[in-house]
Amino acid sequence: MIPLRDSVTVQRWPVVTWLLIAINVWVFLDELLLGPELEAFIRTWAFIPARYFALSETSPGDWAGRYLPIFTSMFLHGGWLHLLGNMVYLWIFGDNVEDRLGHVRYLIFYLVTGVGAALVHAHLAPGSTLPTVGASGAISVVEIPAVVYLGFWFAMQVLNGAVGLAAPVDGGGVAWWAHIGGFVMGMAVAALLRARRPERRPWRPEYAPW
Repeated sequence: MIPLRDSVTVQRWPVVTWLLIAINVWVFLDELLLGPELEAFIRTWAFIPARYFALSETSPGDWAGRYLPIFTSMFLHGGWLHLLGNMVYLWIFGDNVEDRLGHVRYLIFYLVTGVGAALVHAHLAPGSTLPTVGASGAISVVEIPAVVYLGFWFAMQVLNGAVGLAAPVDGGGVAWWAHIGGFVMGMAVAALLRARRPERRPWRPEYAPW
């Protein structure tokens, strides 16, 4: 299910969401221009669990090589559909989260949940040498409450993740446990960052104009 829109009105411009979308699109267009150098680029900046753990033993002082790909991998995508699926989600839901948390806390929320997703995936697939980039999308055809949609989506991630653990395969695929980790991390961080928004009272003039 890919959501088409939401029905929540925001009170502030989602500038961080727009900036994140712009960065993702810019990086992807840059990927398209790399040609034969693309594979080396992905291997350098994507998150690879096996490399993450290997560097902790072979080069414990190489903080950039170990941790930087956790962040840079959030802005890499494996194709047009991958990019569009992620950006649709970010466009529809990101403005609501940003409106609720505020610009700075929303950016922190975005990055922390991305880190959580990568680390959950790494600890459940520590030997994986496959580069991990981006996330995934789905298609929506009916209007449903967000809590129902999110519950269904989460259940599907757990189901697919369990199947992946029970019958691991070599080759490319979807990092289901990265999705699950990001979801759980997002719920936890949202609880910490949630702030009560003051009620907006309707404006009333102090006098009635003639």
